[in-house]
Amino acid sequence: MAEEYGGDVFEEQEPGGEKEKLHKLPLPNTNLILFSKDVQARPQRLKSEAEVAREDNTGEIRVDGPRGSALQYETVQVVDPGPVLRDMAFSKDHEQLYIMSERQLTRVPVESCGQYRSCSECLGSGDPHCGWCVLHNTCTRKERCERSREPRRFASEMKQCVRLTVHPSNISVSQYNVLLVLETYNVPELSAGVNCTFEDLSEMDGLVVGNQIQCYSPAAKEVPRIITENGDHHVVQLQLKSKETGMTFASTSFVFYNCSVHNSCLSCVESPYRCHWCKYRHVCTHDPKTCSFQEGRVKLPEDCPQLLRVDKILVPVEVIKPITLKAKNLPQPQSGQRGYECILNIQGSEQRVPALRFNSSSVQCQNTSYSYEGMEINNLPVELTVVWNGHFNIDNPAQNKVHLYKCGAMRESCGLCLKADPDFQCGWCQSQGQCTLRQHCPVHESPWLELSGANSRCTNPRITEIIPVTGPREGGTKVTIRGENLGLEFRDIASHVKVAGVECSPLVDGYIPAEQIVCEMGEAKPSQHAGFVEICVAVCRPEFMARSSQLYYFMTLTLSDLKPKRGPMSGGTQVTITGTNLNAGSNVVVMFGKQPCLFHRRSPSYIVCNTTSSDEVLEMKVMVQVDKASIHQDLFFQYVEDPTIVRIEPEWSIVSGNTPIAVWGTHLDLIQNPQIRAKHGGKEHINLCEVLNATEMTCQAPALALGPDHQSDLTERPEEFGFILDNVQSLLILNKTNFTYYPNPVFEAFGPSGVLELKPGTPIILKGKNLIPPVAGGNVKLNYTVLVGEKPCTVTVSDVQLLCESPNLIGRHKVMARVGGMEYSPGMVYVAPDSPLSLPAIVSIAVAGGLLVIFIVAVLIAYKRKSRESDLTLKRLQMQMDNLESRVALECKEAFAELQTDIHELTSDLDGAGIPFLDYRTYTMRVLFPGIEDHPVLRDLEVPGYRQERVEKGLKLFAQLINNKVFLLSFIRTLESQRSFSMRDRGNVASLIMTVLQSKLEYATDVLKQLLADLIDKNLESKNHPKLLLRRTESVAEKMLTNWFTFLLYKFLKECAGEPLFSLFCAIKQQMEKGPIDAITGEARYSLSEDKLIRQQIDYKTLVLSCVNPDNANSPEVPVKILNCDTITQVKEKILDAIFKNVPCSHRPKAADMDLEWRQGSGARMILQDEDITTKIENDWKRLNTLAHYQVPDGSVVALVSKQVTAYNAVNNSTVSRTSASKYENMIRYTGSPDSLRSRTPMITPDLESGVKMWHLVKNHEHGDQKEGDRGSKMVSEIYLTRLLATKGTLQKFVDDLFETIFSTAHRGSALPLAIKYMFDFLDEQADKHGIHDPHVRHTWKSNCLPLRFWVNMIKNPQFVFDIHKNSITDACLSVVAQTFMDSCSTSEHRLGKDSPSNKLLYAKDIPSYKNWVERYYSDIGKMPAISDQDMNAYLAEQSRMHMNEFNAMSALSEIFSYVGKYSEEILGPLDHDDQCGKQKLAYKLEQVITLMSLDS
Repeated sequence: MAEEYGGDVFEEQEPGGEKEKLHKLPLPNTNLILFSKDVQARPQRLKSEAEVAREDNTGEIRVDGPRGSALQYETVQVVDPGPVLRDMAFSKDHEQLYIMSERQLTRVPVESCGQYRSCSECLGSGDPHCGWCVLHNTCTRKERCERSREPRRFASEMKQCVRLTVHPSNISVSQYNVLLVLETYNVPELSAGVNCTFEDLSEMDGLVVGNQIQCYSPAAKEVPRIITENGDHHVVQLQLKSKETGMTFASTSFVFYNCSVHNSCLSCVESPYRCHWCKYRHVCTHDPKTCSFQEGRVKLPEDCPQLLRVDKILVPVEVIKPITLKAKNLPQPQSGQRGYECILNIQGSEQRVPALRFNSSSVQCQNTSYSYEGMEINNLPVELTVVWNGHFNIDNPAQNKVHLYKCGAMRESCGLCLKADPDFQCGWCQSQGQCTLRQHCPVHESPWLELSGANSRCTNPRITEIIPVTGPREGGTKVTIRGENLGLEFRDIASHVKVAGVECSPLVDGYIPAEQIVCEMGEAKPSQHAGFVEICVAVCRPEFMARSSQLYYFMTLTLSDLKPKRGPMSGGTQVTITGTNLNAGSNVVVMFGKQPCLFHRRSPSYIVCNTTSSDEVLEMKVMVQVDKASIHQDLFFQYVEDPTIVRIEPEWSIVSGNTPIAVWGTHLDLIQNPQIRAKHGGKEHINLCEVLNATEMTCQAPALALGPDHQSDLTERPEEFGFILDNVQSLLILNKTNFTYYPNPVFEAFGPSGVLELKPGTPIILKGKNLIPPVAGGNVKLNYTVLVGEKPCTVTVSDVQLLCESPNLIGRHKVMARVGGMEYSPGMVYVAPDSPLSLPAIVSIAVAGGLLVIFIVAVLIAYKRKSRESDLTLKRLQMQMDNLESRVALECKEAFAELQTDIHELTSDLDGAGIPFLDYRTYTMRVLFPGIEDHPVLRDLEVPGYRQERVEKGLKLFAQLINNKVFLLSFIRTLESQRSFSMRDRGNVASLIMTVLQSKLEYATDVLKQLLADLIDKNLESKNHPKLLLRRTESVAEKMLTNWFTFLLYKFLKECAGEPLFSLFCAIKQQMEKGPIDAITGEARYSLSEDKLIRQQIDYKTLVLSCVNPDNANSPEVPVKILNCDTITQVKEKILDAIFKNVPCSHRPKAADMDLEWRQGSGARMILQDEDITTKIENDWKRLNTLAHYQVPDGSVVALVSKQVTAYNAVNNSTVSRTSASKYENMIRYTGSPDSLRSRTPMITPDLESGVKMWHLVKNHEHGDQKEGDRGSKMVSEIYLTRLLATKGTLQKFVDDLFETIFSTAHRGSALPLAIKYMFDFLDEQADKHGIHDPHVRHTWKSNCLPLRFWVNMIKNPQFVFDIHKNSITDACLSVVAQTFMDSCSTSEHRLGKDSPSNKLLYAKDIPSYKNWVERYYSDIGKMPAISDQDMNAYLAEQSRMHMNEFNAMSALSEIFSYVGKYSEEILGPLDHDDQCGKQKLAYKLEQVITLMSLDS
């Protein structure tokens, strides 16, 4: 080999005088490959003479010798990075080799024997330096092995490795201290002694006798417990350990087996170990002496008691029958043992039947009947076990089963019955019309047909289905006819099938007796177009003839086009051929010239096939054959040369892939779905490519499949790398690329806490490694994206860190780094806000503060001097201030505690109780006609009988006019131009028109679009600001738009948005009711609305009352949480809420109709009321009774009972002291009580007769007689505004959920409603048409159109969607949420200060992120593919069909007509003057309607 490679030779003088020759060659790779000439014979060869050679890109070291005899034995990673230089040298001791790259000098050991762990690995490696040091159990050089010159201590050939055998090689787990003899081979002299070790079980001394070593098996306590699940044996390693070195030098497997695991004779005696079966004791043992009888010992499988194979055991259900079984070696039960039984496991339940042993070879299960559930199984195989003595199983090696069967199951027709297995002996009982056994059919009444009988032909054949129902006239179509009683043999139907009057030849292959005929069509005459399928079974008598209900049609097939028209020679192109009637017939063959195109699928208008490969570049004619019809059309397909790949760049990626790769080649545009592939370790990963033009495409690199134990820092080459381009095989593996995978970047977490704290403006540093791939040539970058929260930041990359210029954010945000196909979050970043005050500001504040302090001191001195009295006043003031401070602190502390605890309580309390959605009709009525319960459109038209016919005729004519777009638009425009046509009228007309057009939503949408287009034109002409469009409901169009969304978003409300809206309502209601609510003013401790906040400290306690269920007094009492400051009506409402939790509001009893009864321990019962003779009155203020007033303790039992009027509440405004009330207690103890006069609607105004004013928790602020002590609460009432914040925090999750659901395009299992996308696209079209490019205007139009017009209405009025009751405090909170929702949709900036309304300030921090959601939502909708008019119309038609009869159209038309009556002249005027109206005679038609509808006609 030296001659083959040129290069300079240098010589180096060795200590021994020998010369070493090295050839200097360029070695461009970083690997060395080591070669040996003769591994076994010359182990020291590499030390003396070495030569450097080159092969491809790899540096190698070869032992000098005759050419061609070298063996490669190792590849070593040498330097990194860069190529190896050709100069190399040995160290003086010849144990190291010095190797250089351009930047690095490396010392490589000549051998690394220590890497091999066993003798066979060591000597099998081929390394000439290595051998096995036996007693040290290590691979090493000979000179390093102690006493290696002594015999058998050092092995240098494979045959010298130590071997070991043991006798016996297995023992039972119940045998202890058994002598084991180990035969050893190639073991050195063991004079120092040897130990035997059974893994970690035991260790003992071994006795060396020649080349044998004697050991004893472990003692009883050391034997392993063999677990039954692991089979019947346990393998341990028996090891020999040298006492000289303390090392294990040989080992072999040793088995402990356990016979007792086996519980059947066959598994016992077939075990590979010495196991015996005792058949009378039914146990498996290793010691046959333990069997009780000599004859009971079994060693061979053929001596085992077992059942023999039998043909099917058939047992009809409900028929009493014995089962006889053949067997052998059946034991005779001994005295004290029980006899035989059969156990049948039928559908999971066990049936035991006594059995009789006739002799050792026969057993019979006694007479019994069996049955199983269901008629969907006609033959049920049942496990059969024969046992004796209760639980001793007889082996059943043949797995014999009993087949229970029902003749009638799944054999509903005569044909299916007679087709059953003859062994079942089923037949058709004609009188019962069912399949039965002969004994179950009353023979004297009617015949019983059986297959073997003379009269075995079924009457009344029936055809249920034919496939296909169309075919070419030329014939050849294989028609499948399915039905009942279609003959039992092929000859029955062989010549009696006609399809549409044409002979159809039945095929034997497709015939399924009684069920299916497949026949091939003959040619049809031109006069034949369609017809039925007719068959005769055997004879053409009426009772044996059948005719299909479906028609079969003859079709003419045509072709019109194909796409694409060219593809690669290798094939794989999916071609679509278009035409008409292409789904006719049964078999399709497509040919491109002589090349078949493999059929894939078809429809009436197209056939899809995949091209096969062609040998030449050629234009081929397309020929389609359907059955016997050849369809010709001048269509051609061009085979083009296969694509080629010329270059890819870059030729690297990271292990997770997904980095961009640019590909250049030819004919790339022929490929429909190009993909890129990489295969590694037998696993393939594929990624997508996108063709740019014929010569370029871009791909995302595929990931590399690496195992979990892969070293993450190594560069990898895929085994295969290439492209999947249809069927082009040549590019599946690219040979000319050196595509390389570099390790994935690895990031470090932000410390143990995972949080990085920074000041604003400080860059975020992400530490890691492999951040820049070590590509030769350098200057390569990966495309990193780093998100802080949701904002990207500018990234600077070095090899070990990413520097991210942090976006302008404060607070806590998650950091996410993405590159290629991987993403990683190192943790959170916390940006602390800067101090808002500058140094001069701080100084000036300090000075001002100092001056203020001096001023206060001066004032105090002046006061002190003035008088001693003022000093006392000061002390009193100081006490008040301290008192006030402690109250403020307590309030803030309470607010904080509530915020932390309430969120958890709320989310856990709102369990999955069903959502009480209103039905479609009620929901639409509440939105379209709010406040009107029984609207005429829900009732039949009420007309006197003598006018009914005329009025109905008139209204039908009027309906035709309403369905005329020209008339409807003219009608609406005329009404809108009338001054007396009020806002209310506009809304009413819009709703009535939509109820009439509910069944014609396509038309309604068309009219709505026209009206909106007119409104936009009008808005822009009148120079109004474009943002005002759709802001208020000032036109019919705007109300119609609301109604349109109302109709089309009902499904979305039910499936998606309804759930978070209902959760929010429940959360608000629940949170409000956790604190006091004033029954008179509606103010509450918990509120989102400042106006409805109780601004003083109310002391209250939560009680849990046990309430008797009013529907069922015996069911458990319901615990209800109540506040002791609640009025009796509030208590009743909370109890009703708890008991009827899952009952819609309208189905619950009303609180006003029930009385609250307090049941005391002694059996006494007391009716509690808001007002009664015990009610307290002070200074003209009467306070409603609460639970605290009645002193009801925690845990009391109460009941709701129906109202009963008694004398008790006749006492009205008398003032009665607490003690005098006791004389009424006897009167009180009865079961019912009347509704107090004021319990339903508490009085807010003073009682006119007595001047008494009602109050509950706080006295109405308009009455100025607050106590002196209340002034303190007046002074600091603003501190209670923190409660708004606590309530907001508690409800935040529910508000977020609702807004996120409304403002996201992807929902749980439901797509964005088409109506939203369609209307937004329409608004964008209108903006384009009018040249409005201001994004704010477009945003505002969309916001006014959907969120403000529809969603705000739903948020403020959830009772429009759900069957619920909304009280005033919930209403106030929902209004705040609705206002926040409106602000989120606005594009204008809100400047907020301390004087801004609290509901704006409350959500000021959240609104910017909500605005981002809205913008993203609008942007996502804009990016979605447009909805075609065809798809939209199909959707609208479906909606119309679903809700067609919800409203009475006649009543609605009658309501609309009332406006015609009011403005008839004004409406007729434009109809007369308009040309289009004139042509259609609309004015005349309307006059006809007016005449028919008039009273005096």
